[in-house]
Amino acid sequence: MSETAKLELEGKIYELPVVCGSENEKAIDISKLRDMTGYVTLDTGYKNTGATKSDITFLDGELGILRYRGYSIEQLAEKASFIEVAYLLIYGELPTQKEFEEFQYNIKTHTLIHEDMKRFFEAFPSKAHPMGVLSSTISSLATFYPESLNPNRSPAAKNLTILRLLAKLPTLSAWSYKNSIRHKFMYPKNCYNYCENFLHMMFAMPTEDYHVDPIVASALNKLLILHADHEQNCSTSTVRMVGSSQANLYSSVSAGISALWGPLHGGANQEVIEMLEQIHSDGGNVDKWILKAKDKEDPFRLMGFGHRVYKNFDPRANIIKKTCDEVLEKLGINDPLLEIAKKLEKVALEDEYFKSRNLYPNVDFYSGIIYKAIGIPTEMFTVMFALGRLPGWIAQWKEMIENKEPIGRPRQIYIGQVGREYVEINDR
Repeated sequence: MSETAKLELEGKIYELPVVCGSENEKAIDISKLRDMTGYVTLDTGYKNTGATKSDITFLDGELGILRYRGYSIEQLAEKASFIEVAYLLIYGELPTQKEFEEFQYNIKTHTLIHEDMKRFFEAFPSKAHPMGVLSSTISSLATFYPESLNPNRSPAAKNLTILRLLAKLPTLSAWSYKNSIRHKFMYPKNCYNYCENFLHMMFAMPTEDYHVDPIVASALNKLLILHADHEQNCSTSTVRMVGSSQANLYSSVSAGISALWGPLHGGANQEVIEMLEQIHSDGGNVDKWILKAKDKEDPFRLMGFGHRVYKNFDPRANIIKKTCDEVLEKLGINDPLLEIAKKLEKVALEDEYFKSRNLYPNVDFYSGIIYKAIGIPTEMFTVMFALGRLPGWIAQWKEMIENKEPIGRPRQIYIGQVGREYVEINDR
C-alpha cells in the first residue's frame, strides 16, 4: 500500500496521500483537503508548499546540490555552452550535434527585433531602469506576434515563440542599456555565438572596432549557466502562475522579469557592489566593517555571503570563484572596490566566525565582481540575471502548459471585519 499521513480534526481522522519524488523528497498531498474537511492550510509565503511536480531542476540546500535534468551544475558549467543548457532545460535532453547546430541557427535567425520597437525605446526617459524597459518590451512582443497569444497552438508554433524569445532577449537587454546612455543601438552579428553577440551589442560602437575577449565571453557563458534555473522561486513561480491562466509566453516571462526586479530576489549582486562602494566611501577599512558585521546590535550585514537555500555552501560559488580570478587576472583592473572584495573574501573563507555560521561567499558575490570587472553597469545586473534565467522560465512555462495544470488559485484566511451595516454618509 502507498504511504499516507493521518490528520485528526474535530474527532475525525483523515488519510492524505504521501508523494515521494525521484530524489526521495516527500510531500503530503493536500489537494483535496478542503473538499474532505472544510479546512485549508495556511503557509505564508508558500515556504512549505509544493505547488507542482517538476522534472526540470533538483536542488538540495543541505548538501549543496544543483542539477538540471539530472546533470550536475559542476559538469554543465565546465563542459557545456549556455545554448546547450538552454536546450536541455527546455526539451529535456542534451542536444545531438545536429540538434545543437539547428537550434543555434534558428536562434540566430530571430535575433533582430521589429524596427517599430525603436519608438518604444525612444519614448522611455534616459533614466528609465533597464528592467522596466525590458519587462515592457518583452510583453509587447505578443502584439507583434499575435499567433503567440494561444499557448495551445501547434507544437511548431509554440516552439517558434520559444526561439524568438531566446533570440530577442539579448537584443532587447543590450538595447535597454544603450538607450539609458543614449548611444546608438548595435545590431546583432550572427557570426558571434550567443554570449559574444550580447557583448558586442552592449559595448561596440559604430565608429570603433570591438574585440570580444574570449575570457570575458567564457565567464559570461558560465554565469548564464549557473543562473539558468533554480527550481521554484518567486520569479519562476510567477511565470507559472501567470501562465496557468493561459497567458502567452511573452507576458508570462515579462511578469517573471518584474518579480525578479524586486531587491529581495534579483538584486543581491547589485547589493554586493553597493556594499563595496559604502565601505570604500568610508575609507576602505575592511576590518572596521568586519567588526560591524559581527556586532549583533549593528544593522550592517555583509551582502553576498551565505544563502537562504544553501546551508553549507553554494555549489555555484565554487565554480565561479575560479572564473572570477581568471577574469580579474586577464583584465588587470586596478579598482579599489575589487581590492575590498578580495579582502572580504579572504576573511570570510578564513575567519572562524564566518566559517562556523556558513557565511561563505555565494554566487551573487562573485557574479557582482565579474560584472563590475567587465564593465556591466550596476543597474544592468538584474537584467543579466534575467538573461540567464530565461531558459528555466521557458522550461517551467512549457512544462506547466503541456501538463495541463489548472489555473493557480491560492486561498486565504480572512481576518477583517465581520458583516456590518451600511451607514449613510451624513450619519457617520
